[in-house]
Amino acid sequence: MKHRIILAALVVLAAAVPAAARVEPFPPSFKVIDVRVDGAVIHVRIGGSGPAILMIHGFGDSGDMWQPLAVLMVNKHLVIVPDLRGMGLSSHPQTGYDKKTQAEDLRQVLDTLKVGDVDLVTHDIGNMVGYAFAARFPSRVTRWVAMDAPLPGVGTWSAQLSDPRTWHFNFHGPDEERLVAGRERIYLDRFYNELSANPAGIDAQTRAHYAALLAKPHAMHDAFEQFSAFPQDGIDNRAFLAKGKRTMPVLAIGGDHSYGAALATELAFVATNVRGVVIVNAGHWLMEEQPRETVAATRAFLDTPLSDLGPK
Repeated sequence: MKHRIILAALVVLAAAVPAAARVEPFPPSFKVIDVRVDGAVIHVRIGGSGPAILMIHGFGDSGDMWQPLAVLMVNKHLVIVPDLRGMGLSSHPQTGYDKKTQAEDLRQVLDTLKVGDVDLVTHDIGNMVGYAFAARFPSRVTRWVAMDAPLPGVGTWSAQLSDPRTWHFNFHGPDEERLVAGRERIYLDRFYNELSANPAGIDAQTRAHYAALLAKPHAMHDAFEQFSAFPQDGIDNRAFLAKGKRTMPVLAIGGDHSYGAALATELAFVATNVRGVVIVNAGHWLMEEQPRETVAATRAFLDTPLSDLGPK
């Protein structure tokens, strides 16, 4: 019954979002602030009022990726959309790219905004920061939507490291930075072209927008630092897990050409109440490839009463 409640809402909600994605500005109703945290300045978009939603982007993106979802959720929610340290329009510190530290960044952002508990919506590296946040501050997470990326050090992570498609996890260092300098668009195109169901579905405007952010001074170095922190993230995640699994409701969304239903299995290693949705004709870039279906699944889960999201 609970699954039917969510699925029945998808048809209605899907019509509210364009089928094709491009990077659009947040509306003027969203204010933009820069929040100083320990060692960094975090660029944050904030709009609306009501129960809070914290949206955390992944690698190659910024908070801009969430615009199609944010403009719908802002009618009934306080929507908070940061750029992670070293990415987007946040500052570029030398250190702090382990996900435990970035979770602390977000705690300080929420404290500055005087926000208590939140729903989490995350993608890619945002999943890793989101899990660290939920593990460190469990009372502050009501539910969690996680999209298309596993967690370092737990589950089948060792197999992820040997997958040829994830060679970029170990591509970092000064020589790698020299190779990519001035070729950020080529580097980013590789992710769009190889990790999508249909590369043509990710338009040139989207590619150019994020490539320009990666071309900012120190941005590529910091992007690589997200990967080089994975061994420490694995150590931290195993320590988090040793204290117990997360119990809030979790929705795992995977693209059928990427993690698909396996993402729910991955998150079940760290959480007890996980359900999954598979987006058809999508690879890793769910919000770019299939925004309508991805937003509909996310919104249906977030709008479902918590009493209907108890253990399956």
